[in-house]
Amino acid sequence: MGFFAGLNEEKYDRQYKDSDLAKRMVSYFAPQKGRMAAILGLMLLMAALGAALPVIVSAIMDLLAERPTVEAILLVGGGMTLIAFMNWGLNWLRRSLTVRAVGDVVLDIRTRAFRAAAEHDLSFYDQFSSGRIVSRITSDTNDFGQLVVIITDVGSQLVQTLILGIVLFNTEWRLFLVMLAFMPVVFAIAMGFRKLARIVTRRGMQAMADVNATIKETVSGIAVAKNFRQEGSIFDIFEAANQQAYRVNVRRGFVLSLVFPVLNATSGIFVGVLVYTGGMSAAAGIVTVGAWFLFINSLDYFMFPLLNLTSFWAQIQSGLSAAERAFALIDADPNVTQLDKRDVPPLKGEIHFENLDFRYTDKEPILTQFDLRIAAGENLALVGHTGAGKSSIAKLIARFYEFQAGNLLLDGQDIRSFDLQQYRRQLGIVSQVPFLFSGTVEQNIRYACPDCTGRDEIIEMARRIGDGEWLETLPNGLDTEVGERGGRLSMGQRQLVALMRVLVQKPAIFILDEATASIDPFTEWQIQQALNLILQNSTSILIAHRLSTVKAADRIVVMKQGAIIEQGNHDALLAQGGHYAELYNTYFRHQSLAYVEQMKELVTQEQD
Repeated sequence: MGFFAGLNEEKYDRQYKDSDLAKRMVSYFAPQKGRMAAILGLMLLMAALGAALPVIVSAIMDLLAERPTVEAILLVGGGMTLIAFMNWGLNWLRRSLTVRAVGDVVLDIRTRAFRAAAEHDLSFYDQFSSGRIVSRITSDTNDFGQLVVIITDVGSQLVQTLILGIVLFNTEWRLFLVMLAFMPVVFAIAMGFRKLARIVTRRGMQAMADVNATIKETVSGIAVAKNFRQEGSIFDIFEAANQQAYRVNVRRGFVLSLVFPVLNATSGIFVGVLVYTGGMSAAAGIVTVGAWFLFINSLDYFMFPLLNLTSFWAQIQSGLSAAERAFALIDADPNVTQLDKRDVPPLKGEIHFENLDFRYTDKEPILTQFDLRIAAGENLALVGHTGAGKSSIAKLIARFYEFQAGNLLLDGQDIRSFDLQQYRRQLGIVSQVPFLFSGTVEQNIRYACPDCTGRDEIIEMARRIGDGEWLETLPNGLDTEVGERGGRLSMGQRQLVALMRVLVQKPAIFILDEATASIDPFTEWQIQQALNLILQNSTSILIAHRLSTVKAADRIVVMKQGAIIEQGNHDALLAQGGHYAELYNTYFRHQSLAYVEQMKELVTQEQD
């Protein structure tokens, strides 16, 4: 559809039948049986009261035609006033129960959607914008709740129409059949908009999800944008997404706004036909004037639920589309395969890649027939140019991604047979850019293991790193607030907190993607001390960028384009004069003390 060029659905989106959506939504209300039964009872009582009003008015007209008295008028007027007050009270009680029931269901769906998002592997977030995922968890679940409220309102009116229909049929069946003949036309018009309304509503949600994703990305990267003076550029990007959302939603409103005027005009035609038909029947004495007025007045009661249904069509379709999007996130298939959920015993840490193939996309092979064995307790350093496959190896061990062929064995067992949560409890991972959550240093250290270590033990561990001087540099020690993403700490401090977070966890397997940011020698020495405390009790895979880390490794694996081309210790590889020697001279040599001393001598000689 040309209206919506540029809007793409996510791959995990699904098309649900209305019947499937209805069954799914009803299933979420199963725990609310008591409330829903009370709501249904109130709806029936309100419908009966609402249907009684036009019948009472009709009876008044026939009564006044026979013998008009003040007492009769006061009696009927008082009865109508009492019905109105009762209807108000019942409606308030019904809405209160509905809001509570819907709130509980929305809470449940939002929880399930968030849990599904949290459990997806990293490849899911590589493909899909986190801003759009957030939109499904927040906005879409809220729209779903509004849908249920609207359905209960319209449902009450439909029940009222059904009761009134029975009364009208018993009053004058011929006029009832004339009025009933209008209904197929109204239904045909309303249902004709159904498919188009669902499409335009879904596209409107996608457009708003794009706006949310743009805002999230912009706010997350605002520091970089300001650093490069790109405030105008990010505004242009937002403005483009915002304008697209504006155009899509204006067209959506145009399509949806056609429904009510068309049905309203149709209703006017039907009223004219009924006035003529009923008037001729009343003049001929076939029906009473009260019965004729009852049918004219009741036409609104018949048409109002349908008109109300169509006037809320936008919200109804928005709610159905929201339900589709929320359920699609909940139902999205995980990319990481679990062959079994076997309990994970304490791991020794022996790792074996066996003829393993891995690719991020079909056109992007990373590892092909890859073989690597890491002994339990071994400290392995991975080096190579960007894109060599180092991080992919670490991500596969962490089960962030799924491999396509071959085997990955942990202590001789298929890694896919382990319960994922239990397995990751025995992993310690520090990424290249350590992520800290808002809170204190202690809260971040305890993040993976809130109750496994006392405060005194944390302080004791911290003092084993550089005599605890890094802790003393923090304004409030362990109670220092780190700020959003750890922004109040230096990069070195963030790395030390991230390493402490792993240290208290005491993992069997440790994965480190070293940061490349420049830090002072004293901080590097502290980081190396923290590393040594972890390395002495775990199998370690280090994606190394520091010479100190590389030289301390038991074995260095040199990678190029997803293959191992050299392996050995630092001195042996350097003596070979191969790819590692080239990497050393390019990236590592300037970090060595000998190189620094050599450069000092050269500078001194040049000055002399």
